[in-house]
Amino acid sequence: MKKRINNVLKANLVLLLILLGYYFINKYTGFYVPCIIYEITGFKCPGCGITHLVFDLLNFKIVDAFNDNPLVFIYSPFIISYYIYMIYLYIYDKKDKVLVKIPNYVWGIIIAITIIYGVVRNL
Repeated sequence: MKKRINNVLKANLVLLLILLGYYFINKYTGFYVPCIIYEITGFKCPGCGITHLVFDLLNFKIVDAFNDNPLVFIYSPFIISYYIYMIYLYIYDKKDKVLVKIPNYVWGIIIAITIIYGVVRNL
């Protein structure tokens, strides 16, 4: 179990260092990774604004974060919860434990909402 905890800590530390590096590069240079879809088509994809959302959350600008990308703002607690749950299963080696199976109709609803949001935000 200690080895698994160390693996999780190392992976999350690397992720944190990459995110902090990107944050400071942006803070001092103003550089953002551009959205390829937006650059090619001129339309915002459903994920456009995620970087701004994260940076606004880091600066405790909750309203601005919501305005950057409301859909991802709403999805975030569920994504973070699932990530933490997966780490728990990995650390405690719960192979016999059934993962939270998200029914296909829920995936369909999530995909439909994401597509509708992507269309509506460009109107």
